[in-house]
Amino acid sequence: MNRERSLVRAVVVACALLVALSAVCGALPDKKDKTVGRLLFGKVLDPQDNPLPDAVVYVTNTRTRAVKTYIVGPDGAYRFPALSTGVDYEVYAQYNARKSDTKSVSQFDDRSQVYLNLKIAAK
Repeated sequence: MNRERSLVRAVVVACALLVALSAVCGALPDKKDKTVGRLLFGKVLDPQDNPLPDAVVYVTNTRTRAVKTYIVGPDGAYRFPALSTGVDYEVYAQYNARKSDTKSVSQFDDRSQVYLNLKIAAK
C-alpha cells in the first residue's frame, strides 16, 4: 500500500513538473517571433496636414541598400509590413519633384509598429 502511494505521488510530481516546464517554455520569447517583422506606416502630408495622394514613399534597407516603394492613395496613407527588425531603414517621400526629410527607423527600436508622417513642403 505504501509502495502504491509512493508511486502515485511520484507520478503526480512528475506530471506537475512537466506542466510547469511546458508553461515556462511557452512563456519564453522565441527568437523566430522577433524576425516576423515590423510594420512601418503613416501618411504623406503637406504643411497644412492635407494628404498628398499619389506621392511615392521610399524605404531603403541601410544594410543591403535595397529600396521598396509605395504609391499612396487618396488618404495619403502608406504601409510597409514585415520589415526586418534587425536592420536600420531610411524612409522619405516625393511628390511633384519635392521631397520630405529622410527619417530613420533603427533596429534598436523595439516597437513592432512604427508610425511616421512624412511632410513635404510647398514650393
